[in-house]
Amino acid sequence: MQALDALESNVRTYSRSFPAVFSRARGSIMLTEDGRSVVDFLSGAGALNYGHNNHQLKEAISDYLASDAVVHGLDLATPAKLRFMETFNAVILAKRKLKYRFQFTGPTGANAIEAAIKLARKVTGRQNIISFTNGYHGMSLGAIAASGNRAYRSASGVALSGATFMPYDGYLGPGVDRADYLQKVLTDESSGIDRPAAILVETVQGEGGINVASKEWLQSIQAIAKSAGALFIIDDVQMGCGRTGQFFSFDFADLSPDLVVMSKSLSGYGLPLSMVLIKEEFDAWRPGEHTGTFRGNNLALVSARAAIDLYWRDEILAQEVLRLGEVMRRRLEAIAVKHGNSFKVRGRGMAFGFDCQMPEIAAATTRRAFEKGLIVERCGPVDQVVKFLPALTIHRETLDQGLELFEQALDQALKEIKSW
Repeated sequence: MQALDALESNVRTYSRSFPAVFSRARGSIMLTEDGRSVVDFLSGAGALNYGHNNHQLKEAISDYLASDAVVHGLDLATPAKLRFMETFNAVILAKRKLKYRFQFTGPTGANAIEAAIKLARKVTGRQNIISFTNGYHGMSLGAIAASGNRAYRSASGVALSGATFMPYDGYLGPGVDRADYLQKVLTDESSGIDRPAAILVETVQGEGGINVASKEWLQSIQAIAKSAGALFIIDDVQMGCGRTGQFFSFDFADLSPDLVVMSKSLSGYGLPLSMVLIKEEFDAWRPGEHTGTFRGNNLALVSARAAIDLYWRDEILAQEVLRLGEVMRRRLEAIAVKHGNSFKVRGRGMAFGFDCQMPEIAAATTRRAFEKGLIVERCGPVDQVVKFLPALTIHRETLDQGLELFEQALDQALKEIKSW
């Protein structure tokens, strides 16, 4: 770790929270160089929904490499790309009666967000993006301008503009209709809010603290976007690919977004892959208007197709996500009750937040958890929420083990804090 401190930039984060050298990983278990076995509830910040080194996906990658097929091809046509689009269209889109064109962007979710925002502005001729409190969409300038966290925003070094923030579902507490407020300011000619090019929303805010939007609120936001002549964009970077129990996080609300942004677990194997799904009538790009050297990596497309074939041709994984999600919810709620309901549990599918209310408690808990053999990170406005993103394919015994380690870590952290 001394070499890391000496050579790597101060910007690193995860290696500070989890100070070890990780040498191997399989499924939901990571091994450190000094022989420790660690349960992974981080899952590459949501990029490893199917676990580390999924052997069936690895086999598809290995076969492709062994054939000397094209790995890097810019946006040239390759069998890997064509097969992925055909499979995704047939298995994911057609079953939902959705029709989109595929735009493969640079390898990060932030680049796909940038493309979606840029396209919305091009289509509408407007500039303003409606985003939401506690939203997070990436670290590049356009994406961070539409993100709420002050610490991330202040690191940009320039004035961030082009976005207007509205209260997310639940932000103002129960009994306050946030959608009505948005409708009011967009129809009031003297509200001071410019007509939007797009409304950009996460159905579950991951980095914002695992804030869960209701079906009714999301449907209202989609209707408001349509009435305002704005594109309705779903950011499904972290909550897509089955994280909430169905492939798209918006499936439960019967939405039909104009643009869908995907990345993280899209490749299925942790390989960089991002794309924007675009309704045909909004595909206003001219050739080369949004480009990049590493768009549509063929290895990632091969593993992405394999993941769809393996997990999404039937409902087995989706049902298992809902089943294990209920296991997580019950256990976390029991832990909260044990401590007098001073903690709050939020989530959907297998994305959960345990709100400790105080960042000191969350920090001490995640630190003790790692010492005991569990990787779990924090989120929320001041990192007061412990975030659970275990692999969707995790074994029940491993899930139970991780939850037990979390409970032990929380108990220890609370005792330590009381003794301060």
